[in-house]
Amino acid sequence: MMGASNGVKAALCISLLPDFLFLIAGSGTEATVDDTTMDISSRRFRAEFLQEWQGSYDSPYFDMTTPRNVTGLVGHPVKLLCRVKNLQNRTVSWVRHRDIHLLTVGRYTYTSDQRFEAQHKPRSEEWELRIRSPQRRDSGQYECQISTTPPIGMPVYLNIVAPETIISSGPELFIQAGSTINLTCTVKHTPEPPTSITWTFGEQVINFDSARGGISLVTEKGIVSKSRLLVQRATGNDAGLYTCGPNNAPPGTTRVHVLSGEHPAAMQQGCARLSLDKAASILLIGLYIISISFNNLLGT
Repeated sequence: MMGASNGVKAALCISLLPDFLFLIAGSGTEATVDDTTMDISSRRFRAEFLQEWQGSYDSPYFDMTTPRNVTGLVGHPVKLLCRVKNLQNRTVSWVRHRDIHLLTVGRYTYTSDQRFEAQHKPRSEEWELRIRSPQRRDSGQYECQISTTPPIGMPVYLNIVAPETIISSGPELFIQAGSTINLTCTVKHTPEPPTSITWTFGEQVINFDSARGGISLVTEKGIVSKSRLLVQRATGNDAGLYTCGPNNAPPGTTRVHVLSGEHPAAMQQGCARLSLDKAASILLIGLYIISISFNNLLGT
């Protein structure tokens, strides 16, 4: 059988030899070749001799319009998408870069972590990696790979975030008596806007229509929700722990200190004096180190 196959190949090469010679002759500057004849010979060459390489002209490639940075919420399913053009008989895989762990191959899942799943519809160009109940530790780089030689890959970055509540003043706020307590609470990374945001002072819920008066609340709900609390003409009784509590995110807290009389000025003077003393100490230490280095240099 091998002899017969070799004979066929040899006969094919011999039958195409005149065409090779014809094409070579046509490439010279002195020979005149009819364009129609040359085109027919070229088509015949490709059809008869290069048919075994059909399809090798176009290699698989990624559709780079797919999202390369994906943000998901803790506990909510998330999908990483990879769209491959001209895949032919290659295979698509998903790999996690953190530990170089093979997660999926084609439509099959190759990890014991049952939260990960390969998804693909027949004759579709889309290959998905689905993660059920993702956690913050799942954040990082993943790669969609095509089994070419060598393999080619497209990185996708996943960021898993959790709902959080932030009060703009930070953990503590110092104000002078008689001024306004101004607190802004920001709620983000929630699956949907909170249905309610409650402010409490200590263990007591704050209402803008409370007997104290001078309290206003403004709340804006959206992808990022905000609630602003204003307490006018603050007194020592208004000092304490304030909590912003959305119904679908952890609460945020801040402690308000209400200063009276000359305390703010005294505090500022104390801080300024402390800063000067610290700067003087650093300067003296620096001069001491320089003098020691200079003496050692002279000694050598």
